[in-house]
Amino acid sequence: MTHGFDLATPWALLLLPLPLLVALWRRHGTGAAAGLRISEALRERLAGDAPTVRPPSKTAILRWIAWVLLVVALADPRRVAATPALPATGRDILFTLDLSGSMVANDMLDHGKPITRIALLKKIGTELIRRRAGDRVGLVIFAEHALAAAPLSFDADGVARVLAQTDIGLVGRSTAMGDGLGLAVKRLSESKAPTRVIILLSDGSNNAGSMDPSGVAVLAHKLGIRIYTIGFGPNDTTRPEDDPDSVDYVALQRYAKVGGGEAFRVRNAEDFEDAGKKIEKLIAGEALAPPAVIHDDLWPWPAGVAMASAFALVVMRRRPR
Repeated sequence: MTHGFDLATPWALLLLPLPLLVALWRRHGTGAAAGLRISEALRERLAGDAPTVRPPSKTAILRWIAWVLLVVALADPRRVAATPALPATGRDILFTLDLSGSMVANDMLDHGKPITRIALLKKIGTELIRRRAGDRVGLVIFAEHALAAAPLSFDADGVARVLAQTDIGLVGRSTAMGDGLGLAVKRLSESKAPTRVIILLSDGSNNAGSMDPSGVAVLAHKLGIRIYTIGFGPNDTTRPEDDPDSVDYVALQRYAKVGGGEAFRVRNAEDFEDAGKKIEKLIAGEALAPPAVIHDDLWPWPAGVAMASAFALVVMRRRPR
């Protein structure tokens, strides 16, 4: 980390000689109105006395201290620290998660042990998000409704914590997959990142909401947004009314293909980890970001001393002579 010092408004230093200019103006102005005025030193010489050198008074010193430090505070001195460049990938990734009622099904495996779909999603999903150093990551959740749970941010740990705190029922219990995808596309359409990615994690099929996932995938492709899908659950179906806990993997494959990405199938923790690693390879590539510059304002220090000097002047003037 490199350190330095600068002034945010250096032009304020031009005010330093202002009291002298005012004094000269007043002296010339009053001199022209009152006629010739003899200085004290000249008067002493004409009288034959040795000129006396008067030191500046305490009030004059305090006035100048207050003025100089006030001007320095107006110049806004700052300590500058440039942090080392972080790896910035130029990627914005929105994890779009299904929180419908079927996610409570206890039919997944975590190293041979049964685990609910939502628990597996939280466990592996938080790990995937925390590995996104250099990416801007965000979180969209959906069930009956869609909600932007975490905005795009470099704070991967913060987004992972939001995921860990989500639960079934926050946004209903059905599956408005199209609305979730639509909200993710809307958020990424406002981004200027060169690479924009949606990772859709779902265990069912679209059965609520007002938007068609296929149409949203087409729009995403037109906007240059890639869609990767991860299907949760051991059983496949194209008729969710026959088995509401099964995943319509064919539909998820279609959304991914239209969206320029790929589809992955997850039946256990190992599948989830493999899918995450494959997606990371598919969207790999990074570049260095410029150093982040941090400014530490120092103006309160000279401003505080200037105020103390002004207070001392007031006290001195009120003292009986």
